[in-house]
Amino acid sequence: MTVDERSRLQLAEALKQMLGDEEGITLMELLPPVGWADVATKHDLLMLEGRVEAHMDARFQISESRMEARFERGFRQSIVTTASLMVSGFIATIVAVIAR
Repeated sequence: MTVDERSRLQLAEALKQMLGDEEGITLMELLPPVGWADVATKHDLLMLEGRVEAHMDARFQISESRMEARFERGFRQSIVTTASLMVSGFIATIVAVIAR
């Protein structure tokens, strides 16, 4: 049985007649606005939390790997640049010594 808005309004009116306006409204506010099948349980939330954590862990690992790769590329480029400058400096020194 599906509960539509008309059924909910009829129930609200019946509760207000039986219990009084304030009490009937309070009881209706305690009911979910949809069917119970649409309400998440603590177990549902724990399962969702686990999936979100796993997803975030995977995303973090991917980001960390990308960052490490960028660092490694930058470090290699610095080593190549430094080595090239040192070799150029040695060659320039040797040429200067020989040219004297």
